[in-house]
Amino acid sequence: LQQHVGDIHVGDRHIQVLMAMQHPHVVLFGNLLSDAECDQLIADARPAMARSRTVATQASREEINPDRTSQGMFYTRGQTPVVARLETRIARLLHWPEENGEGLQVLNYLPGAQYKAHHDYFNPKEPSSAAILQRGGQRVGTLIIYLNDVPAGGGTYFPESQLRFYPRKGNAVFFAYPHPEIQTLTLHAGDPVLQGEKWIATKWLREREFV
Repeated sequence: LQQHVGDIHVGDRHIQVLMAMQHPHVVLFGNLLSDAECDQLIADARPAMARSRTVATQASREEINPDRTSQGMFYTRGQTPVVARLETRIARLLHWPEENGEGLQVLNYLPGAQYKAHHDYFNPKEPSSAAILQRGGQRVGTLIIYLNDVPAGGGTYFPESQLRFYPRKGNAVFFAYPHPEIQTLTLHAGDPVLQGEKWIATKWLREREFV
């Protein structure tokens, strides 16, 4: 996953690099999506929204987690024209094959909703990880895309480096963790929403083709 400098042309859009760090490897992108694309992703996702789940640590299934109080849904790859266009854009931006990405997840956080500090990679020591890793290997990167502006709260916070990014429609935060280790400093949280609501789309990158 390459370090990004300046503005990047990805075929159908110019993406701005607003900030970049090496450790943790975090990049803030501007103008990843248009307002219309953000609105369409939300509109198409609304009918399928349900309480978000996390991977169960003791089994290869998902469970309700009190640390994660959002609503969410997954698109399959290429499910809608907007999703297909965005997946191609992300692949060009991050230099990572489309087939090595999980389906795009849309999440909605109402006032008070949050996601407490966690890592996105799968802990190799957990019983559930073996089956999960067979579907495409380990997660190695995350792209969080902000689909709306949030009046107060709802930031993405990295406690180990004291970084906080506030939601701005069309922007995105990317962070990489080539190894499933705490030394990547990619522990992160979704701050509680204080006013309004927060909509995001998340794309996780895998080592190999995700099936």
